[in-house]
Amino acid sequence: METPGRIVATPDALDFTVENVEKALHQLYYDPNIENKNLAQKWLMQAQVSPQAWQFCWALLSPDKVPEIQYFGASALHTKISRYWSDIPTDQYESLKTQLFSQIACFSSGSKMVLTRLCVALASLALNTMPEAWPGAVAEMVRVFQEEGGGVDGRARCLALLELLTVLPEEFQTSRLPQYRKGQVRGALGREWGSVCPLLQQLLRRTDSPGAVKARVLRCLSSWVLLDVPLSESESLVHDCFSALPDPELFDTAVEAIVNAISQPDSQRYVNTLLKLVPQVLALQEQLREAVQNGDMETCHGICRIAVTLGENHSRTLLEQVDHWQSFLALVNMIMFCTGIPGHYPVNETTSSLTLTFWYTLQDEIMSFESDKQAVYLQVYRPVYFQLVDVLLHKAQFPSDQEYASWSSDEKEQFRIYRVDISDTLMYVYEMLGAELLSNLYDKLGRLLTNAEQPTSWQHTEALLYGFQSIAETIDVNYSDVIPGLIGLIPRISINNVQLADTVMFTIGALAEWLADHPVMLSSVLPLVLQALGNPDLSVSSVSTLKKICRECKYDLPPYATNIVAVSQEVLIKQIHKTSQCMWLMQALGFLLSALPVEDILRNLHSLITPYIQQLEKLADETPNPSNKLAIIHILGLLSNLFTTLDISKQDDESADGSAPPVKTAPPPPGPNPVVVVLQQVFALIQTVLSKWLNDSQVVEAVCAIFEKSVKTLLHDFAPMVSQLSEMLGQMYSTIPQASALDLTRQMVHIFASETDHFPPIKALFELVTSVTLSIFQQGRGSVCCSPSLCVVPFFPSSFSALTG
Repeated sequence: METPGRIVATPDALDFTVENVEKALHQLYYDPNIENKNLAQKWLMQAQVSPQAWQFCWALLSPDKVPEIQYFGASALHTKISRYWSDIPTDQYESLKTQLFSQIACFSSGSKMVLTRLCVALASLALNTMPEAWPGAVAEMVRVFQEEGGGVDGRARCLALLELLTVLPEEFQTSRLPQYRKGQVRGALGREWGSVCPLLQQLLRRTDSPGAVKARVLRCLSSWVLLDVPLSESESLVHDCFSALPDPELFDTAVEAIVNAISQPDSQRYVNTLLKLVPQVLALQEQLREAVQNGDMETCHGICRIAVTLGENHSRTLLEQVDHWQSFLALVNMIMFCTGIPGHYPVNETTSSLTLTFWYTLQDEIMSFESDKQAVYLQVYRPVYFQLVDVLLHKAQFPSDQEYASWSSDEKEQFRIYRVDISDTLMYVYEMLGAELLSNLYDKLGRLLTNAEQPTSWQHTEALLYGFQSIAETIDVNYSDVIPGLIGLIPRISINNVQLADTVMFTIGALAEWLADHPVMLSSVLPLVLQALGNPDLSVSSVSTLKKICRECKYDLPPYATNIVAVSQEVLIKQIHKTSQCMWLMQALGFLLSALPVEDILRNLHSLITPYIQQLEKLADETPNPSNKLAIIHILGLLSNLFTTLDISKQDDESADGSAPPVKTAPPPPGPNPVVVVLQQVFALIQTVLSKWLNDSQVVEAVCAIFEKSVKTLLHDFAPMVSQLSEMLGQMYSTIPQASALDLTRQMVHIFASETDHFPPIKALFELVTSVTLSIFQQGRGSVCCSPSLCVVPFFPSSFSALTG
């Protein structure tokens, strides 16, 4: 110790006295220096676990100390009991218990945080001594605090007892008891419920019990039911919780107690009790409607939690009670009301999202019954699920433009996630409703778009399209007879809103596989996609949709290729899209060009990449700086993404297996692959770029990515480039070894090492890379390339054996 209130971290300073602890606490709470605070905290942690803690902790609880000091004393007691129980002699158990009872009684009218820590300490003592050393622990706690005496107010003693009983199960859940002891103590606690339940009932039912006492009773019940107290044994208390719901001060704690009680895994065994709970939940509907009318979101949320918990945890049990099917259907309809609660999530309501998992659960249970029972349940619940679809699509609707503009970015993001959850639910519901669901959506959309008398809100149209998109994204809709009609309706949609336009794009993208089987419909939707491509607000949806169409329908796109390439070039030159969307667009063009004759591919490639090559030549002449580095990486990224998907070798394969009509493409003529032609033309330029940027790992990685993606796509068609690329790779790695060069080397060796024609350059490259890598490790510089690729040999053992002959 130095000056008053200051701690120094030296071994001889570990004098854990009351005075030093108080100084350290003062330093922790009031010293403005963060280092001193950290020093004090470290010292106090040592003090708390020291043998001296048994002496100073009681002194720190003195009534004349401030609550922060008293709290540390109580925490030290809990730490010693819970973590160092074996250090306590058996003959001191009783005196320790007596002291804790005394301190809890003293603090029952004092600091709440200190009282709680003392209760936790006594709870830990009880858990370590029951059932052998302290049988009937809970009964004794109840008896001690019910006795008059000590000059302590009866209400304060009652609250202290309830706090002790509340923390006891909580301490059990987090205790470090060995597994065998956990089982023993859980059993002992279960037997103690007989002492707790009458007390809680008495306090909850007394008309003169203060609100604070009833709230603590409800908290205590919540804590105990988590110990798997049988629902039949807590039934009367759960009913009392329903009676407490009209009281605003007790509402939240009552909800928590009910939810905890009926969500315990074992509670499904008590069918009669569950059946009694259903009418009690249904009786809350009037309170729920009033809360909705008054905009009381907390009450809506709480009642919905109760209904959903009962339905979600016990759907099968309640479904099987065929004599009570009407009451369960009423519960389902109550949950439906919660799903469709008025307002926009998350701004005007936060309840509807709680119900979505219930609909999954109920459907799973219905579909799991044997076929004859399932048919009966489907007759009842298919109409319910059709209603659910209508409700969900209504909830998925955007608010007015003015209202949506007033939302915060966080609210908009929560709404987006909420719509994704709705989309997942619709996709799942399709498994029950099948093709009839698509017909239902199509009929509604058709009526909406063809009704000239009634003005149509874009929100309604968007929601119906969103429903189609949700299903078509993951379900095979190729057999559906409504999709041609849907494709025919899409051009009739008046698109004057970004959200609607986005959904139109995503819907078209979701139908890309269907369009591949019905290419005649491409002319209806492709102009919409190309038009949207020029709108930066539709960047993600338009580019991803074009990519899907180019991937799935490429053999039907040659008539549209000139227009697609021209529009894509225009938006790329105007820099309308962000980097990631530019890369997607290049991938789309790679798919598109793959289906064209070679001469058309070369012509389009020339017009497409010439501006970038010219820009790259200019950048290569400039002095390296952060700005032109980003531009270089961007151009190299565009090229590598284009070459990733440009693969003419699959034309014959896909025609032969029937996935595309053989008449659509002619076999590729002999000669270099178009990608190889382009790479050979720009190879010298890439070498120039490398010469200036060889020490920049990001630029080197971007260069290697062009060749690596080309090798992966072209495989043996890459052969004409093997010799010069092997030489360049060797020079790169010899000068400045980098992981990306090793990855590319691995690809080259894997594909070409066993080919006689390419054996010499691949072998020379392999030997050079191996030599340089071994040299790095021998010099102790293995951190130069922190990559698994350094371990070259294990990645291609068969190739290695060929190389080493």
